[in-house]
Formats: sequence, C-alpha cells, structure tokens
Amino acid sequence: MALSVGDWVEVRSKEDILATLDASGRLEGLPFMPQMFKWCGKRFQIYKRAHKTCDTVTGYNTGEWLGRRLPNAVHLDLRCDGEAHGGCQAACLIFWKEAWLSPVDPAQPTSATPAAAAAPAAAAAPAGGCSVRDVWDATKSPDQVAGKGIRYSCQATELPNYTQPLKWWDARQYAEDITSGNVPLPKMLGSFTYFAYVGATMARRPRLGRPARWIYDRIQSLWGGVPFPRKRGDLATDKDAPIAHLGLQEGDLVRVRSHKDILATIDKQTNNRGMGFDAEMVPYCGKIFRVRTRVEKFIDERTGFIRRMKTPAVILDGVYCQSRYSENRLFCPRGIYAWWREVWLEKVPATAIEPVAKEEPVDAPRRAAG
Repeated sequence: MALSVGDWVEVRSKEDILATLDASGRLEGLPFMPQMFKWCGKRFQIYKRAHKTCDTVTGYNTGEWLGRRLPNAVHLDLRCDGEAHGGCQAACLIFWKEAWLSPVDPAQPTSATPAAAAAPAAAAAPAGGCSVRDVWDATKSPDQVAGKGIRYSCQATELPNYTQPLKWWDARQYAEDITSGNVPLPKMLGSFTYFAYVGATMARRPRLGRPARWIYDRIQSLWGGVPFPRKRGDLATDKDAPIAHLGLQEGDLVRVRSHKDILATIDKQTNNRGMGFDAEMVPYCGKIFRVRTRVEKFIDERTGFIRRMKTPAVILDGVYCQSRYSENRLFCPRGIYAWWREVWLEKVPATAIEPVAKEEPVDAPRRAAG
C-alpha cells in the first residue's frame, strides 16, 4: 500500500489477521503477537514506515547494530506491553505488516468491532490455518532449555528471520526516508554534514581528533547545539563506576545531567557497570523529562530468556533513538527507548516546567548486564 507517515489506517479484524498467518503465527517471518489483538478494529495514524530497522540480535556479536531491510511494514505509535512475554519492560515499538491494516478515511465510521479475544482461549483456526491459541503458543520458542526458564519468541528475538541485510551506503533507503515522511530533509542534511565533518577531520580518533572535537563543540555552542556525541568516558574501567539511588518512580520529573558530568561516570567504551551510554542519548543532556517506568526485567533478544537488572534503569517519556549519529543504522525508525542509570539523572521539583517531549526516537544500547 506504500503507506506514509500520517496516513490513517484501521487494524483489521482478528479473523482477517489470523487468515494471513501461518501455523506459527507469522507472516513472512514476522510474528503477530497476542497483545496486538486488542487494537483490532481501532484506527491509528502511521508513525513511521518500517522499511528498515537495526539488528539488535546478531549486532552484539559484531559490535555494530547493522541495518536490516524489511518489506511491507510500518510502525504505529504503539508499543509492546510485555503481557505475553513474561512481563518484559523494554516497551519495543511494534512492527505491523500492511496486510494487517486497511487504509481509512478518519471521518468515516469504523467497519470492525474491537477484538475482545486477546486471551489465550482456544479459537477455531480460519482458512489460513492459525488460531488465537497458535498465536499464544508461538510466544514460546520451540527450543526450550530444561532448567533455564521459558525461552520466549517475539518480534525482537526473531528480527533476523524476517529482515535482510542493508548496507549503509544503499542510497535507496534514504530516498525512502524522505518520500515516506520518516525524516525531514533538514534533519537528514544535518546528519550527513556531521559524518562529512567526522570523516574529514578524523574527529573520532582519541588523540588526533581532539582539535576537531574542540572546534565542533565551540561551533555548536554558538547556537546551543549538541556537543560532539561520540566522546570516550573518563574512567579507565567501569567496574568502579559511580552508582546513584534516587528511588525514581513513574511520573517523577528528572533532568538529564550534562554530557560532561556523564562522561565522568563511564569508561573508555562508554559503559557504566555494563550499561552503555550511546551517542544517541547526548541530545537529551540538560533537558527535563518525566519518568515513564523503571526497568527491572527484559527479554534478551539474543537468547529469548528473561534477564533481571542488578541495578534497575529508568525509561523517560519521549526519550528514544533518533539514529542521527550511527552510520550503520542511520535514521532507523524503530524508536528504541534509551535506558538511563540514575547517576545520569537528577530529580527536579514537580513544579519544574516540563517540555513537550514528542520528537523522533533516540537510541542507546538498551540491554545491560547489570
């Protein structure tokens, strides 16, 4: 359907969607998850065209979250609540195949009744051969390991199976970013200018690039821009990185500390006790946001097992990946929430002015060992 940002769609009925799925609850390898049933019959605007994404599964092995291509998919502004996956709190943006949606005129009445059958109750399989029970069963990987708990299967864990490799230099992706409405032209030109500067000045080199980083920061300071986002931390090792316990809860207001302050809490690989501070988080430094949730457990995409945080992190409203400084996944529309150590934040009074934080997504290594 070549849907673009802002187009209105209606999620098809449960029966229509089941008819598109194979016996494992997938369409072209992409799982339809049980928690998506509750949106059947409801209308939403297209948030992004999901023509590409970033590899958070095999990317850990290479040290790079490389780009991946997928056909006929979009993002609505809807996130996974972890209901069918052990209460995972990652709040991933959900992928929707265009076959699960119908273009609509928002002025016209709805044509479907919202689905009530999101529960794992048995349901007769339609002609497509998939039932609600099959969709629920597919949330557990067929490769279970005795004594290690449930191994889950979801859109995040299965990403390599429904996407194909995408090289950063494939110009067609950037053309689609523009034509779909995913990325405004000024923002794209800004990122390309950043990479041109980095390449010409060797700004990412630890020593040789120091003058280039200094110049970059001075120029950015003239109009309140973002400082050079890929600086190394001050610590030799992150094992003794500082910890803060602010007791943050949903709804609290916090200010993200300055980039300079955060650099003092991370090592040369930008880690704080196993959690990375990514360049995509730098644009949020110094700004005020509201806490969305505390993250204590999540599904490890590489294994499918639930992992628990030794030190909980927090997610902030409106703070997610814009993929502006990551060449291998430039302008990825996946909108992964950044995870924040409390030492990177400071609590502010409830009377503080809260900005309207409804920008594009920012990205950070959101999986952590502790």
